[in-house]
Amino acid sequence: MITVVGTGTGAPLSADAARALAGAGLVVGGRRHLAAAALPDGAERIVLGPLAPALDAIEAALEKQRRVVVLASGDPGFFGIVRALAERFGAERLDVRPGVSSVATAFARLGLPWDDAVVVSAHGRDLRTALNVCRSRPKVAVLTGPGAGPAELGAALAHGFGARVLVVASALGDPEHERVERVTPAEAAARDWGTAVSVVLCLDASRALAPVRTVAGPPAGPARWALEEGDFAHRDSMITKFEVRALALARLGPRLGDLVWDVGAGSGSVAVECARLGAAVTAVEKTLDGVERIHANARAHGVDVHVVHGAAPDALTALPDPDAVFIGGGGRELPALVTACARRARRTVVVAMAALDRVPAVREALTGAGFGCDGVLLQSSRLAPLPGDVTRLAATNPVFLLWGARPPARTEGALQ
Repeated sequence: MITVVGTGTGAPLSADAARALAGAGLVVGGRRHLAAAALPDGAERIVLGPLAPALDAIEAALEKQRRVVVLASGDPGFFGIVRALAERFGAERLDVRPGVSSVATAFARLGLPWDDAVVVSAHGRDLRTALNVCRSRPKVAVLTGPGAGPAELGAALAHGFGARVLVVASALGDPEHERVERVTPAEAAARDWGTAVSVVLCLDASRALAPVRTVAGPPAGPARWALEEGDFAHRDSMITKFEVRALALARLGPRLGDLVWDVGAGSGSVAVECARLGAAVTAVEKTLDGVERIHANARAHGVDVHVVHGAAPDALTALPDPDAVFIGGGGRELPALVTACARRARRTVVVAMAALDRVPAVREALTGAGFGCDGVLLQSSRLAPLPGDVTRLAATNPVFLLWGARPPARTEGALQ
């Protein structure tokens, strides 16, 4: 049996955990955990570093019928060592004694509930997923690591994506050194935070208290998508029609942890729909009235959309690389714009256009960037009333939708 003891955030070990430790033949843990615990005489001690040697030592101890105790911070079943131990030895061989996680402690220090928070780990993982979750959700807890701490989060969040405050919780549970500080992203970026950071909370202060929840974590996806054109403010019917938007969303695949560009956004209908489905979104629009309209539509649907006023491709230069791109405008420069976006997109590019003449050049731009390319002509007819309580079919303008996707090796899941 392997006893896994969560040390919480500095609280003393429970009596039963202390008894388990007293009978251990092998104790595995971080250097500070081993130094703080009362270890039995004669017990072998292994300081956790690379995980594989520790797991091998645990297996050897079990073969010799020695009792094994693993000490871990917080709740070891929450982004902790329990996963690796269960995968190697089987969950039935684990006796887990959890402590309070750093996430629960940090929210407790603020007096905030966290059933509506999204928790994302950047410890040993690509920081971009955590950044995109912070950009799209109003209450996020980020488990940090080397190269993915408050300074790096702050630097990436200092511009756009709504007002965010970072709460940096350091040395939680240590009565002498614990600190919980509220800073702006820019302030976080300008500091050296050292190695004592426990967790970083990224909050939209205006939405820190959400309505009562039934299911914890991020909100459920929207009940409807490909919304009616009337659900958005737009100019002279210059909006991606819902039939086109439905297929575009299916090919974009926006999800929590993704970043999507909506280039030539117009009313921002695609941008807003991607945000409703959980993605972080940047909308690029060259007209000032269009920028204002996108902001209004995002507010109306309760989502965050980062809006950039400028003409692509120049306006794209300073933006972080996207997972997916929707292009709904471009004129004669469309093929060059598609090429610029395809060079940056990690997963897919979707292009909507009305002009047949531009289809070959756009397809060539996608394939030339290494994408597989497919597409359809969408031509729908909607039910429309006629006098005399009868109905006719009213045709919408045909639209070509082309999409390119990178080969599977470049499409790893964002939330792994």
